Amino acid sequence: MLHSITVRDFMAESLLTFRPDMDVMTAIHQLADRGYSGAPVLDNLGNVIGILSEHDCLKVAIHASYHGVMGGKVADFMSKNPVTVDTDLSILDLAKMFLDKPYRRYPVVEDNRLVGLISRTDVLRAIDSINDSSNA
Repeated sequence: MLHSITVRDFMAESLLTFRPDMDVMTAIHQLADRGYSGAPVLDNLGNVIGILSEHDCLKVAIHASYHGVMGGKVADFMSKNPVTVDTDLSILDLAKMFLDKPYRRYPVVEDNRLVGLISRTDVLRAIDSINDSSNA
């Protein structure tokens, strides 16, 4: 059943995104304020060029301890060349990807443009939806 459910069915479409030249402290504030663990970084054409995660944000503190400066640009701290997934990927294949990689989320692209974000929690929602429909 999971093989027939796609990423499109459970991805988040209302997204927080960052630009590479944005101040990283502003980005950290937005993540903390919204309770997000990360967000895609887009270039001027809307292409996904990175991800700024909680893990990446911890680098800001380390950087500050060595250099005495808290901050910098998102591009200085983001993880570059993120793995993306297609909207038509099955949730089952996505679950396998989550098991094989340490990522908590993947940017979802269609025609090389960001259209959503899919997380481990979204996979759990897909599994739960199958359980709900079989109990109905």
